[in-house]
Amino acid sequence: MIFTSFFKRRIDLIKKKTVDTANVTLDSVIKGGVILLFCITIIWVSIFLYVLFYYTYIPSIEHVKSVNLQFTPCEKINKDIERGVCSFPSAHVQLTKSNQLLMVGQPYRITLVLELPESERNKNLGMFLVCAHLSSKGGVTVSHSCRSTMLRYKSQLLQLLTVLTLTPFYVSNILEEKQTIAVELFSNFEEDQVFPVTDVYLELKSERVEVYSSKLQIDAHLTGIRYLMFHWPAVSAAFGVSFNLAVIAFIVALSWWQLYGPYPITGKEFSFKQLAKIFSPASGNNEYVIKKLVTEDEEETEEDEEPKVFKLKNSFDEDDEEQQQDEGGNERKFLLERKLSSSEA
Repeated sequence: MIFTSFFKRRIDLIKKKTVDTANVTLDSVIKGGVILLFCITIIWVSIFLYVLFYYTYIPSIEHVKSVNLQFTPCEKINKDIERGVCSFPSAHVQLTKSNQLLMVGQPYRITLVLELPESERNKNLGMFLVCAHLSSKGGVTVSHSCRSTMLRYKSQLLQLLTVLTLTPFYVSNILEEKQTIAVELFSNFEEDQVFPVTDVYLELKSERVEVYSSKLQIDAHLTGIRYLMFHWPAVSAAFGVSFNLAVIAFIVALSWWQLYGPYPITGKEFSFKQLAKIFSPASGNNEYVIKKLVTEDEEETEEDEEPKVFKLKNSFDEDDEEQQQDEGGNERKFLLERKLSSSEA
């Protein structure tokens, strides 16, 4: 019997330890899972905020629009003369159908890219002007600019050597005898918030220019934080996410401290139920504080009620005095009647 009871107690002790260990382990796993989930949530929120800030703060770096030049053809009376151009080549480029395309406060570089053949006509043309008018949706001219350009000069010897060297590429149509000219119309253009640019009107101030194709290119000129965020995205993302993570963690910690952290308590600000929730009944000091606060409140209530009791006592004393006076008067009246009856007798 002794051995069986010993083994039974031993088994019960082992079971209790196992259950306690399992409870502690489960509690630790749950707390760890909650903390891990909380950390993952904060990290993803930080990443989302940085991505949202990036696409809101960084503008589109490049806008490219095709330019279709138009002109008015003319025909001379003499049929032997070829058709010519009787107007300057011009084009209308619609940047956007909405109210705004460019970001306000961001400098932009607006360039017209021309693809010109190395023809004799273009070589003899010399310099010519390229003009641009920027207008808003209501037709208001926001800005105007004209720039001069021309084909790059090549001597006859250099041109002959180039053709001889690149003849196989010219024959196979891999290369063409053309030049690409980029005319910078606006070097530091900033969008107007009142009159945003929606349309661009282009014009080549020459009737003899020959053009293969053309396009309008708008490039954002980034500076400061935008330049760093665009050209060093990994470093900027790491710094931005870390900053967001620190701010969110600080806000969460401050909120937790305000909700669950220690703070000074007075008996006038909190009721007994609130104090009972805050202080645990296991600690003797807390019970002493609660009892002390309760006794102080009772003393205050007694002091407040003392004048009322005093007034009641005074009223009771007055009633007693009136009763005594009435009784005294009755006794005197009885004595007088007794004397009168005795004298008559």
